[in-house]
Amino acid sequence: MTTPLHISESKSNDLVTLAHCMAGDFSNHKQSCENPKNYAHIHVYFRPLPFDFFSGIGFYSEQVYDYDLWNPYRQGVHRLVDREDHIYIENYSLKNAFLYAGAARELDILKTITIDCIERRYHCAMIFRRDGDLFRGSVEPGNLCLIERNGCQTYLVSDVEVTQSSWISLDRGMDINTHEQVWGSTFGPLRFEKRESFAHEVPTIL
Repeated sequence: MTTPLHISESKSNDLVTLAHCMAGDFSNHKQSCENPKNYAHIHVYFRPLPFDFFSGIGFYSEQVYDYDLWNPYRQGVHRLVDREDHIYIENYSLKNAFLYAGAARELDILKTITIDCIERRYHCAMIFRRDGDLFRGSVEPGNLCLIERNGCQTYLVSDVEVTQSSWISLDRGMDINTHEQVWGSTFGPLRFEKRESFAHEVPTIL
């Protein structure tokens, strides 16, 4: 059970508030139980990185099936940047991602991730804006976040809603020529509930 987090009216606090909302272990267990045919049980982890990593707020993330926690199917590193009217989240890939599997749950592994381990994924940043008591995010415009899947070049379309207790996301890969969906959910967004908060690990920004 997470402690209610009241979003401040001050725009200057949006970055820290969003970081507190993101920091946690999210699970779609309820959705998976209600509709196991269309939704596997998945965890999404956002584990705060120490301040010195980016000289600011950053995260290591994992997405993993509940039955195979040591084999994440997606890993990344993220840097939060205040752009005044929105929060810009840079995305980075890990050069040898398998070395850091489980880092979201094991802090000893998390400590082995350094700035030299990552590479920027240009054109793949997420842009978040506050909308009342939640944040809405989407991939930066341009359709230039390219992902090859099954020999087909696609661009990522990602839409996210996050609150202090939930993470709702829909990722789709669209053919760069036909703009038809190639991969991703056709049954609607994944709906995650926060099982554990890591907000206390978010660095304090003065």
